[in-house]
Amino acid sequence: MLKIGNLKAGDIITVDDDGVMREGIVVSVSHEEHQALVDNGVQEFWYSPEEMHALPLNEDQLLKFGFSKEEIDGSVKYKKDSFRLVTPKKGDFSNVEMWWREDRRHFSFPLGVHELQNLHMDMTKIPLDRP
Repeated sequence: MLKIGNLKAGDIITVDDDGVMREGIVVSVSHEEHQALVDNGVQEFWYSPEEMHALPLNEDQLLKFGFSKEEIDGSVKYKKDSFRLVTPKKGDFSNVEMWWREDRRHFSFPLGVHELQNLHMDMTKIPLDRP
């Protein structure tokens, strides 16, 4: 379940579409109705928080966004332009450090793809979209 207040247009999430889990992109958010309009790949539909879930951040997702990777002494650094994200060991996204210029942030819990998108936008003022 996702909080409506944490979603923005363009965020990539997973929705429960009548028992079928689909990856979707948030089109708009209605705080009054407490729902989000999501393009689930088949249609645009309004979903409640109970029907929306975070898409776990992992290497595959970062590569889809155009990040390049560099392995350094067991840790992995992912780079996109001047934005950096480091995991302490390959495949472990439960402890992530990210930075852009002098803004450094550390998270000791798994992030969702939409959270990375929102953090990237907050730090760089540039949307993080898939090419």
